[in-house]
Amino acid sequence: MSAIRFKAIITMTSTLLSSAVAYLRTGQGPAPEPAEVVTALLAAEKQSKREKQHYQYEQLLGTWRLGFVSGTQMKRSRPNAKPIKTVGKGRFLPRLLTISIAYTATPEPAGMSEPVSAFGVESGAAFGSVTNSVTLGALNLRLQGPTRFWPNTNSLGFDFTQIQASLGPLKLYDGAMRGGTSKNEAFKTQTLKDQAFFTYFLVQAECIAARGKGGGLALWVRQ
Repeated sequence: MSAIRFKAIITMTSTLLSSAVAYLRTGQGPAPEPAEVVTALLAAEKQSKREKQHYQYEQLLGTWRLGFVSGTQMKRSRPNAKPIKTVGKGRFLPRLLTISIAYTATPEPAGMSEPVSAFGVESGAAFGSVTNSVTLGALNLRLQGPTRFWPNTNSLGFDFTQIQASLGPLKLYDGAMRGGTSKNEAFKTQTLKDQAFFTYFLVQAECIAARGKGGGLALWVRQ
């Protein structure tokens, strides 16, 4: 790919993602075409890999509202070929549904020895915690648990060990998920391949984007 063409693609990607972020933040104006947003996210991911971009966990701290997801789909390259998983068509989340994720930092567990990551390289990983909130009308669900950021791959491993559910002022449940205590302990020594994770390829002041372990893409805006 020529430098001129690559620069043009990056400019187009930046414009599309800026439009998507503006729409998610304000809710005003027409939404960009989901297929174009998916294309822009894939281009941003490719650019991040090409430039060998590395982030730090501190850049993810804060609360982010999920605004766009792609999911995955199975496709065949030809009629009798084995189906392969690809990125889905993509969609903006409805505004009546609020899904947010909040990352905070925590001290590194005492006595931790640095494990080898799933990709065979030592990682100066950072520990933290995550709260995932889902709100629909008066119903609110909150999941909490530990995180570990692997900077060599920009991957954020996580697990959910606590759950809170409420309906307006009425608290329905607040406590550990099944096996929550043992999962917290196990998480400290797991490698990335043992964890659910997002691999971030775009981290900016107003938005973050990542590919999930399952292969789908997601875009959040700062809340």
